[in-house]
Amino acid sequence: MRFLHTSDWHLGRSFHRVALLDAQAAFLDHMVATVRDRGVDAVLVAGDVYDRAVPPLAAVELFDRAIHRLAEEGVPTVMISGNHDSARRLGVGAGLIERAGIHLRTDPAGCDTPVLLSDAHGEVVFYGLPYLEPALVRDEFKTAKAGHEQVLGAAMERVRADLAARARGTRSVVLAHAFVAGGEPSDSERDITVGGVAAVPAGVFDGVDYVALGHLHGSQTLSERVRYSGSPLAYSFSETTHRKSMWLVDLAADGAVTAERIDCPVPRPLARIRGRLDELLDDPALEPHEGAWVEATLTDPVRPDDAMARVATRFPHTLSLVFEPDRAPEDPLASYARRLQGRTDQEIAEDFVAHVRGGSGPDERERTVLRGAFDDVRVESALTQDHAREGAAAPSRGAGREGSR
Repeated sequence: MRFLHTSDWHLGRSFHRVALLDAQAAFLDHMVATVRDRGVDAVLVAGDVYDRAVPPLAAVELFDRAIHRLAEEGVPTVMISGNHDSARRLGVGAGLIERAGIHLRTDPAGCDTPVLLSDAHGEVVFYGLPYLEPALVRDEFKTAKAGHEQVLGAAMERVRADLAARARGTRSVVLAHAFVAGGEPSDSERDITVGGVAAVPAGVFDGVDYVALGHLHGSQTLSERVRYSGSPLAYSFSETTHRKSMWLVDLAADGAVTAERIDCPVPRPLARIRGRLDELLDDPALEPHEGAWVEATLTDPVRPDDAMARVATRFPHTLSLVFEPDRAPEDPLASYARRLQGRTDQEIAEDFVAHVRGGSGPDERERTVLRGAFDDVRVESALTQDHAREGAAAPSRGAGREGSR
């Protein structure tokens, strides 16, 4: 069986205020063409179909056109919700559109109910594990601890139990949206740390033939059978070196896996350039970046006048301008952002405690309190974001009435 592994479409997302809907549409055109031209038997989408819980109408329309085209090709599609999606919204109408071969898996309770597909060698079962927010699914999976490893482990136990009840030799594929140890993150993924731990071991997924992962935006091979497809487009300058692609996977009769990377269209290359303003404007080695989306970091000791306008004379597609004068890290004038670069919220909070105490950081009990506070805020946000956005989007009482008194 041949399937196409994709993820993290993030429909509706922009790049430094540049709309990407046209680029996302071009990717979906490319995906459908690949399905048609390469004899694909199934399409997998491992979460983050949309960029936010309440996507803009144009993004929903783009999604609608994509699934209609896949249905017209007669190619089954299996997709799960990610941490950016609203699982309930994405899952609306799932039972109905399943009749067209579009299989949405957004309910954690159904993780052991696979999509059944067949080829000349027999049945292949596809299990969809939507993003599992530990605090919200702990009761469903009856885990003693609300952590990513615990809930994913419990979900996979259900998967393995269902698989064990099937005919011997049944091939299996799992879709999951998670941060798996060994993966390399970028700046554009939303933090899913729980209790100070974000990553789960790849061994959680033992026992299946292929694991189609989503969440991390770089295409990565953790093992022959465990892979991230990555996002089809770059969504931050930290992805400048990424090669955006999909995995075209062949699953043999004995469960052996071969995979080929299919490159995605690039709307415009990315470039990160760094130096003093005059150097950036004169350096001939930077000529290849003149047509790229650029993040320019200026290291001049004093901020130059009209810096963005001057950079744009050579690099007209500059989207981000960063000012980092060459100073020692301990220099009191070193930028606050630079001192915080690469540090987590937990580490920043611990540094603050140490600062106000004159050097003595939090003890282990206090670290636990801080972790719990950050976890509670994230879970509360996950619980309330849909309601808050619905309330903000609802028309006010009397809106649209003419001649109100």
